[in-house]
Amino acid sequence: MTVPQMTDPQRALQFWSVLVFAAKEQNVLSFATLAQMTGMVRQGAGRPLGYIYHYCKHHKLPLLNTLAISKDTGKPGAPSETDFDLSTEKTRVFVFDWLSHGAPSIQDFEAAQAAEQASVAQAASLPA
Repeated sequence: MTVPQMTDPQRALQFWSVLVFAAKEQNVLSFATLAQMTGMVRQGAGRPLGYIYHYCKHHKLPLLNTLAISKDTGKPGAPSETDFDLSTEKTRVFVFDWLSHGAPSIQDFEAAQAAEQASVAQAASLPA
């Protein structure tokens, strides 16, 4: 019997809980640690973290995905904002009351991702 694979939004929900705990403890996690804690292959972490990024961006929340970093660079992976100070963003993530916010649903992640894709498509179709 094969075990069904988790979808990226399902994985994002799993990562969300781990990253909220890291924020509460004011810690960052390497991609490798996040993978070990969740059973995910390290190379596959980017897509679920992208759902978290888009959800946070869509709801104007601190970028929770910035707590998952590369051991080599100490920086979060893509997608991520490029025009912000990482240490300031981490502080915003650390002080935000994630537990009061509650966890998004899988549908919330999907809706935020779709809204971001629609926004990008609309911007690309505008005349220059």
